[in-house]
Amino acid sequence: MIVSTKLHIPHGRNALVSRPRLIRKLNEGMEAKLTLVSAQAGYGKTTALSEWVKQCRALVAWVSLDRQDNDWIRFWRYITASIQEKVPGFGKTVGSLLEKGPSVHFEPVITALLNELNGLTSELVIILDDYQFIALPTIHDSFIYLIEHLPSHIHLYIASRAELSIPTTRLLAKGELHQIDMQDLRFQLDEGLVFFRDMTDLLLTKEQVTQLFHQTEGWISGLQLAAISLKRSDDIAKSIHQFSGQQHNISDYLLEEVFQHQSESMRNFLLETSVLSRMNHSLCQFVTGQMNGQEQLERLEQLNLFIIPLDDHRNWYRYHHLLSDFLQQILSRSDPDKWRQAHIRAANWLEDHGFDEEAVEHFLEGKQYDDAVRLIEKNLYTLMQSKSVTLNRWVSVLPENSFAEKPMIEMFYISVLLGVGEWEAAFRRVEQAEVRFQGMQGRLSDAQWNQAMGNIYFFCSITSYLQKDLERTSAYFELVERYMPEGSFFQTMGRNRYQGYDAFDDHLAFINDLHAADVFLSKWIHIFGGKEKYPFIGLLLASYSKLLYEWNRLEEADFYVSQALSRKDVQPFARLLISIAISASRIQQAQGNANRASELLANVKSQIDSPDYELFMLNIEAEQACLSLRQGLVQDANDWLQSCGLAHTDEVSLYRMIEHLTLARVLVACGRLEDALYLLERLDHLLHKEDRLRDRIKGLILQSITLMRLGQTETALNQLGNALHLAEPEGYIRSFIDEGPMMAEMLSAYLEVQQGILLSNNTPSASLAYVKQLLLALNVTSEDELSFKIIVTEQETKILRLIAGGLSNKEIAHHLNITGETVKSHIKNLYRKFRVNNRVQALQRAKDLKILE
Repeated sequence: MIVSTKLHIPHGRNALVSRPRLIRKLNEGMEAKLTLVSAQAGYGKTTALSEWVKQCRALVAWVSLDRQDNDWIRFWRYITASIQEKVPGFGKTVGSLLEKGPSVHFEPVITALLNELNGLTSELVIILDDYQFIALPTIHDSFIYLIEHLPSHIHLYIASRAELSIPTTRLLAKGELHQIDMQDLRFQLDEGLVFFRDMTDLLLTKEQVTQLFHQTEGWISGLQLAAISLKRSDDIAKSIHQFSGQQHNISDYLLEEVFQHQSESMRNFLLETSVLSRMNHSLCQFVTGQMNGQEQLERLEQLNLFIIPLDDHRNWYRYHHLLSDFLQQILSRSDPDKWRQAHIRAANWLEDHGFDEEAVEHFLEGKQYDDAVRLIEKNLYTLMQSKSVTLNRWVSVLPENSFAEKPMIEMFYISVLLGVGEWEAAFRRVEQAEVRFQGMQGRLSDAQWNQAMGNIYFFCSITSYLQKDLERTSAYFELVERYMPEGSFFQTMGRNRYQGYDAFDDHLAFINDLHAADVFLSKWIHIFGGKEKYPFIGLLLASYSKLLYEWNRLEEADFYVSQALSRKDVQPFARLLISIAISASRIQQAQGNANRASELLANVKSQIDSPDYELFMLNIEAEQACLSLRQGLVQDANDWLQSCGLAHTDEVSLYRMIEHLTLARVLVACGRLEDALYLLERLDHLLHKEDRLRDRIKGLILQSITLMRLGQTETALNQLGNALHLAEPEGYIRSFIDEGPMMAEMLSAYLEVQQGILLSNNTPSASLAYVKQLLLALNVTSEDELSFKIIVTEQETKILRLIAGGLSNKEIAHHLNITGETVKSHIKNLYRKFRVNNRVQALQRAKDLKILE
């Protein structure tokens, strides 16, 4: 639910001190992307911005943030709604994406927002007040992305008590950040004189105002508090002298003075309503029991007592943070029970009026955990889909026994722990929940208990899988089948959202034991395969087809991937569709059906209907680049290289592993060998650390090829030996033979070296039988046959032609736009392949082989 008062520009009092210097400073922000108004509480940040808005000619969207907005979806929903207030119809594409729930990546939503902002024809200012409440890293990351791509006619103004948790140095260097700090916000002496002359009934001398001004250092709230306090003073000179000290002490002293001079009824009203982030007369009356709530609010406004109207009709108000924090400290320390009861009464009113989320916050503060759990359970599915960060925060502060008999809340919390990578914590909770739920039999209906046990056993299977124990995973699957044969809601949760390099989407990327995977996958495909509405089977079919493909059992692989393609229940889930399409495409290419392989990847693009469409496209396009290389279309792969947005110097992560490996492969194909090697070495370190065997083998193979093309034959064969040693126990075949003739040449060289001169003593080796098996799969029937199968790359052919034209190494490097060292490496590689020692011999050998005419 959107709270409209959060989008309202707060009203100042009718008569305010004119501040032309500060207004000019705020106007200068219209030349920047981001204006940061930063100062401690009480410096008039909100007032300054609200006054500036009155004279700003641009459209202004305003959001007053609070602690509850520290949720990714809620944050961006409010920003979109604030713009919609000024631009009717704005945000339709953004809203539809936000409604579909959280993603592992923010880019689709922010891209949609940027596209709609680009479509606006007039200048727009977006003001975010009290940004210090926002601490979620994903919000900061998405906010940085927004700022970096913000159109020039859109301007962000942020008011915050704390430094921004986003990097601002680059913005400042580019002139895109405008800063307004305490020095700009504090009153100048002339403004202080005007304040006491026009805004108070006090008849102070210039010297007294000057003394107050210096004591408060122009701190606006200090001067306001001083004015309120001095109205009751019998000795103004003496009172002014007592104000000396640090701002914190002045604040406490003056607030105490003001507070103690209120009536007992007003003091109670202030204390009990201080727990409210916003209030109207009905809510105040319910919390305090005083029936004159509206009169009290209006009285506080007349006293200028730090209360801010939140709408034009003065129905809703909030306290200034200085006053609110001061009052809450008094109440929580002096009367904890009254503090708790105020929260509970606020929660009850808010629930009765449909504000369930705010009610939960107050129930938690009031330690009314059963009521908090009741409301969470009431809204659980909505919260899981769109407000998982908020829900996770609530569940994390609840005592465990408060939802001990609420299995779905427990399941959600476990799913969150798994999703954020806190696997050990998830493992412990699963073990505890399994015992606890077993003891609930008889207290739940049979259907409820079966559902609870089915869900917990599903999570037991996940934790076993994450420990790479497929036998135990299978045992838990059997229990899931017994208690919940129709499957768990959690089996498909998030399947239409992008998760990056996910251990659950491609089992072979995570499970190292291919033989155990074979037993596990074949068993459960047989058991689950007959279910009509069971999309979870799509994951197993895709993984099993990839396993059979790796073992070069192409017909069987095609059979299982065809089953997956024909299932209607997997169609709504982008992550399943793409995994299946990629497997099918590789099988078709290996079977010689190049057109069908390309068609499968092109078709799946039109089938994806997901909020994360653009992110899924990155995976598909990376696979298309790999396919282009297999089909000899190097230029198509190079086109991808120019547009993919990746660089070999990027920080490597599991999240983008598919794209990193594709980038390395394309760099090799395009002759950027040193760049590829730099990337591959870092990928190997990460994959070794994370124990991801399959992709580590692929990376090592690519490293060996790169080193071979650089002319570093011994190092290349050593690295190939590492890959073979890791791959042999699991029977990897396609990862080698998909590299084509280059791999045939390298395997032959490796075999020759193994049979004769030994490789480095530190290099693990594979059996000769395994190497011969791979050569046989490459249609190489004997080592001797390979001696005349010399493979020369396209780049090497170009270099041979330039050598024949009489060009020097330096001239060749300039002509091909590569480094001199790369030219030397290519020439050294040609000498090795041709078994020659100089250019003349190399040219003659090239002519003999009809590489050159």
